[in-house]
Amino acid sequence: MLKKILQHKLRTAIFVVLVCMLAVVRLFEKKLFYDPFLAFFKSEFTAKPLPEFDGLQLAVGLFMRYFFNAVISLAMIYVAFKQKELVRFSAVLYGLFFVILMISFFLVIYFSGPHNNLVLFYVRRFLIQPLFVVLFLPAFYYQEQLAKK
Repeated sequence: MLKKILQHKLRTAIFVVLVCMLAVVRLFEKKLFYDPFLAFFKSEFTAKPLPEFDGLQLAVGLFMRYFFNAVISLAMIYVAFKQKELVRFSAVLYGLFFVILMISFFLVIYFSGPHNNLVLFYVRRFLIQPLFVVLFLPAFYYQEQLAKK
């Protein structure tokens, strides 16, 4: 495996840069995106009422963060596998998951009480963190290995 990585130094370097870009999005989250839930979820939030927020600004902030993470993640998938079909498939999944997660997020905010703060925490986590790439990369690698057999 190490020999294979060394053969693809440029691809490995680009992949590392993309991972660093995901870290930069996380590092500057407070400056780049409107999200009053950042501080809320760092406290003991399970029984607290939700903070005041502007729904439109929150939706735009979540969309922008999800979009940045998705674009970087799609680039990582392309660099790792060099298959445009995988990137297209992943982009469709990212779009579908975004719609489902945003609807779920705002349904939980507007139609449930503090007893569902943990659900809100996890739905928001999938919107703001690049978790799908952590699922997709090993899944696509496994699929590639099965196809080689």
